[in-house]
Amino acid sequence: MNPSDFKRRGLLCVVSGPAGSGKTTLCRAFSESDAEATYAVSATTRAPRKGEADGHDYHFLTRGEFESRTTRGGFLEWAEVHKNYYGTLKSEVIDHIEAGRDVLMDIDVQGAALIRKNADPLIREALVDIFILPPSEDEIIARLRNRGTESQAELDLRLHNARKEMRHWREYDYTIISGTKQEDLATFSSILNGERCRSHRLISKTEGDVEEQGELGM
Repeated sequence: MNPSDFKRRGLLCVVSGPAGSGKTTLCRAFSESDAEATYAVSATTRAPRKGEADGHDYHFLTRGEFESRTTRGGFLEWAEVHKNYYGTLKSEVIDHIEAGRDVLMDIDVQGAALIRKNADPLIREALVDIFILPPSEDEIIARLRNRGTESQAELDLRLHNARKEMRHWREYDYTIISGTKQEDLATFSSILNGERCRSHRLISKTEGDVEEQGELGM
């Protein structure tokens, strides 16, 4: 038996953490450095910030467009956060996992809970969830202020929500206590590389062909 006899199922890596935890930066850094990973761009109804591009940072939708897609079942998960809708389109996830590519999603704790409840065997088997826990509240405040993209009222709301989100870290398979960007990326990489090696994620191409023929009655 040769390594080429196997193919791997893709991971669905769900990454959560309060605003300012660096989860988006971490997901993008890994996906840009690893050919087997792709970053799932979320959809949102909030207005673009300066420098953000549609389709790269977010899929920016009107409230009506977002609600129409939820009605048609276009989202894997969605939630209302900070008075705006956020969600992950199925088109950003399913095809990649089936092709053996890892999908990285940075979503809030509500979205992560919905993903865990998903009954689709493909999603359940692919799921790996990670929480990014900032070292202190002072660090969250400093990171949010350094972004310079929110008003004081928005900062206060994000800090309030951050305190609530941090209570959910025990619900995740892995928790990374954030350090430097380099340290976080190294820890994150080690988790995903380990998950890629789990036996149940490997599929023998020969066995898979036999199973498919059996299901088709051949």
